[in-house]
Amino acid sequence: MSVTFKELLLAEPLLQAVEALGFTFATPVQEQVIPTAISGGDLMVSSQTGSGKTAAFLLPLLNQIIASNPTGKPIPGRAEPVVLILCPTRELAQQVAADAIDLVKFCRGIRVATIMGGMPYGKQIAQIKGAQLVVATPGRLLDLNDSRAIRLDKVQHLVVDEADRMLDLGFADDLEAIHRRCETLQQTLMFSATFAPRIMELAHELVNNPTRIELAHAGDVHASITQTMHWADSVAHKHKILRHWLADPTLDQAVIFASTQVESEDIAENLRADGYAASALHGAMPQAVRNRRLDSLRKGVTKILVATDVAARGIDVPTISHVINFGLPMKPEDYTHRIGRTGRAGRNGTAITIAQHSERIKIRAIERFIQQTLAASVIPGLEPQKKPETSSHSRSGPRSANRNGGGGGGRGRTPNRSAFAGSGFGGGEKRAPSDESKGNKYGKGQRSEDRKTEPKTYVPTKTPAKPFGDFVAKPGNAGTKPEERFAGSRSNHAPSRERSGKSFGKPAFKGR
Repeated sequence: MSVTFKELLLAEPLLQAVEALGFTFATPVQEQVIPTAISGGDLMVSSQTGSGKTAAFLLPLLNQIIASNPTGKPIPGRAEPVVLILCPTRELAQQVAADAIDLVKFCRGIRVATIMGGMPYGKQIAQIKGAQLVVATPGRLLDLNDSRAIRLDKVQHLVVDEADRMLDLGFADDLEAIHRRCETLQQTLMFSATFAPRIMELAHELVNNPTRIELAHAGDVHASITQTMHWADSVAHKHKILRHWLADPTLDQAVIFASTQVESEDIAENLRADGYAASALHGAMPQAVRNRRLDSLRKGVTKILVATDVAARGIDVPTISHVINFGLPMKPEDYTHRIGRTGRAGRNGTAITIAQHSERIKIRAIERFIQQTLAASVIPGLEPQKKPETSSHSRSGPRSANRNGGGGGGRGRTPNRSAFAGSGFGGGEKRAPSDESKGNKYGKGQRSEDRKTEPKTYVPTKTPAKPFGDFVAKPGNAGTKPEERFAGSRSNHAPSRERSGKSFGKPAFKGR
């Protein structure tokens, strides 16, 4: 039987906020994490996408803040947070902060602030004064701490969200430095897709005798998502299949995933030329432009978002009915993050993958990861003329879909919006361990959101059409670290820091 939030003994203002958002029952991850987190112990948690993970750590930490200041008396205007939440990407940080703001609606004296690259220093410095809870990306946080704009010695509760993604982006040194500077730290909560060896090594540095909660395995995929695959003979054939799906009468909004920044811009421009309300989103864009385009998607102005993997986390728009993999992900686990953008908030979704025959090895890798077969479908009139090889499938195909009760992952919940499941309030992300290079403690890391799959900067092959309601921003410095790319000159801001380059490896319920 499901546990209600009232049974979790949360403070009354939090229960009011949860009820106002339309939720009554806790998800399994919330049911297990919240009581343990309230008790003050360290935690390591692994759970699937859309499981309600974000609320699982926000609610108990906000409960701790309320308990420490029951009168709601505002704290002095100093930048001395007691709760610090670290996120790997700007989009995820914004989504987590938005969820926290929704939850403190009925709380007195609690302020929430966001720190991330790509935004003006002055505005962020003003916002963090008097904030008890700060959501941050690591690089900008350390810059502000180095310049004494924020103090970390009063942080009592630290959350490392998507630790596996942190390692992928090369934030090992940053995480250790932040942890060392939190001198009065009492509790650390670490969330990751898996408990892979590299994650356990990071945990050895950050957590103390943690309670482990594992609610997902690497291949979990939402049962509410219908997955379809098409073989294509050429890029031109892929475009024809794409247009077929964009004409689907059940399509509300769609995210098309491209392999590169150039490809995302080209597809979006071609769709706009054909009358679609389409925009591109990738890591080489100034943060202000990325924010406007995501906001346009949430408001329904943009119907089709053509994105790179930078958008696979932090996007929580329940009306996204279709996800189309025009370009395949570089890593099999990114497939689950991509398709997790649909089928949220108790809704059903459709995920389409379009692959050329030369990409069959990548398809097999995805099938092995999700532990189920992507059955190929044929569209009348768009049949592939070539036949994919099938002999390799029997040798390296996925494990049986019937193993362990069926090879797909988490069961879809009924559309009663129970306990933030599938909404941005979930925000949990699954990620499997990446291959690690020998001789490197944690493998090779990548600092940029898209560095593995995209050029460092976007150089358009032709002048892209102006997107709906958008402005073309001046390009910034593509050589800065991922959160601060396009933040502009740093000469009048906090000093930049030299880093050793060591690396570890190789929302939040805003949806309505």
